[in-house]
Amino acid sequence: MPNNKITQLFNIQYPIIQAGMVWASGWKLASAVSNAGGLGIIGAGSMYPEILKEHIEKCKKATDKPFAVNVPLLYPDVDKIMEIIIQEKVEIVFTSAGNPKTWTKHLQDHGIKVVHVVSGVKFAIKSEEAGVDAIVAEGFEAGGHNGRDETTTFTLIPMVKEKINIPLIAAGGIATGRGMLAAMVLGADAVQVGSRFVASPEASSHKNFKEMVVKAQEGDTKLTLKELAPVRLLKNKFFDDIQKLYTTNPSKQELIELLGRARAKKGMFEGDLEEGELEIGQISGLIHEIKPAAEIVKEMLEEFETAKQEVSNF
Repeated sequence: MPNNKITQLFNIQYPIIQAGMVWASGWKLASAVSNAGGLGIIGAGSMYPEILKEHIEKCKKATDKPFAVNVPLLYPDVDKIMEIIIQEKVEIVFTSAGNPKTWTKHLQDHGIKVVHVVSGVKFAIKSEEAGVDAIVAEGFEAGGHNGRDETTTFTLIPMVKEKINIPLIAAGGIATGRGMLAAMVLGADAVQVGSRFVASPEASSHKNFKEMVVKAQEGDTKLTLKELAPVRLLKNKFFDDIQKLYTTNPSKQELIELLGRARAKKGMFEGDLEEGELEIGQISGLIHEIKPAAEIVKEMLEEFETAKQEVSNF
């Protein structure tokens, strides 16, 4: 796709980007997706600075293709994270969960391309004003932390496209070539895929979690904890405990106490399917098999081309 804005911007072969996910997207997954022609992303959200440095160095050895690092801007050690990214000469950074004005120019001054993740039109406009190189617009279907307005991908992408002039990446509920084509018809230049890559051998998440993802059916995920930070989870004992607490009209502090610490690590990385937080998207109902990242990319591209031919026959 030589004329695609995102493949040109990132110098990659295909407009498929693997999301930077906590406890799932380490160097093995990022390098595998980049080697397959997409853009792999190391998710710094679950990493101490020294761990991120190690993952970047290993990723460099595993691929000679571009890869990125995702940085939640509310991260407590964000200064150290950014320093490592600059020192290691990472070429692309995806920022999220914070104000893009804070770091965009600083990173760009060091030759780094910056992409910001948003969940709504007003945030997309502010991101463009902040000077980012591209935007990820993520719909309500997405796994993990989500937008408060519950705007779906199908609605969000054309709304954002109408208001911005920089490249647009669609995220949320995309795991197939047909979904990729639909997103691009709606105005996206590329897609960011998270949940589908969780169900791969290269993902650093626990096998128990991966197996639960491929068993998931429609309706098995739900957004909750909006009072803290909206998050889409697979239903399990921990999720049921949240629902029970809601029947008592809990205070924000009571929700914080139930959440506790390291719930996401317990569920997704350590494989505790009862007490852990299991972040995954609605599209998990269409994920039926754990397969290598390169096969996922290949399968998406083949289905994309098939769907394009089918649409041209309408």
